[in-house]
Amino acid sequence: MLGALSSIYLCSVAELLPLAEAVSELVRDGDTVALEGFTHLIPHAAGHELIRQQKRNLQLVRMTPDVIYDQLIGAGCARTLTFSWGGNPGVGSLHRFRDAVENGWPASLELVEHSHAGMAAAYAAGAANLPFGVLRGYGDTDLTAHARVSTILCPFSGEKLAAIPAHRPDVGIVHAQQADRSGNVQLWGIVGVQKEVVLAAARSIVTVEEVVQTLELRPGGVVLPSWVVDAVALAPRGAHPSYAHGYYDRDNAFYRRWDEISRDRDTFSAWIERHVLGTKDVDEYHRSLREPRVEA
Repeated sequence: MLGALSSIYLCSVAELLPLAEAVSELVRDGDTVALEGFTHLIPHAAGHELIRQQKRNLQLVRMTPDVIYDQLIGAGCARTLTFSWGGNPGVGSLHRFRDAVENGWPASLELVEHSHAGMAAAYAAGAANLPFGVLRGYGDTDLTAHARVSTILCPFSGEKLAAIPAHRPDVGIVHAQQADRSGNVQLWGIVGVQKEVVLAAARSIVTVEEVVQTLELRPGGVVLPSWVVDAVALAPRGAHPSYAHGYYDRDNAFYRRWDEISRDRDTFSAWIERHVLGTKDVDEYHRSLREPRVEA
């Protein structure tokens, strides 16, 4: 079925590209960029490539910004952040995020804060090419002071509902387990808003654990057909330190070490210089982490 569908859309299918080339071609300074993945399949390798290419003034979007967003913010890539929760999961604060907000280092960071439900509704609206998302909520919070939220009346019941602008990123980036050679992608396990961010974005990059000849469809799996994806990039272990269901486990020790690494500006900068700016791709990144006498 996937092969037949791909043949219909030969003029608009995903390209299989090296990650560096995909980021160079599709991400521009000042873009609104959303890197999504929930608990696992978080696109760390793609985030590192944004840092290597020193993308600047990015308007970052993510439901739950965690370590990779801490790194992007600390590396000076971000101008704004639209989110609903931020932290080092299971550990504590994001110190580079806090430093940017509290002290403007390395640059000030503008925040747009929503609820989880609001972020999901905004992504769903963008995926459906609608101007805004609708939900119950926000009425008893102060989030309306930190984000664009309006009240509308249901035309059928008269109920007051919250409306928020659709998320329509310039670039949506996700990580998945597999792609086939035609650029169709499949991910499975815990699923967040990966499908929605790809459909909502003007351009999209999907990093994958492996490229296979043919996708074997899995119960509960999400398939992103090649005509909704711009670029597929092979990035084995590209979700580390998060996990990829069926491929590797979460690196809990890394999350704990990150709390120490990120507390100090100089220690953070040295880590980024060695493990991100000092490596050319995800393979070199992982080799650098195995070196003796390094922080991570």
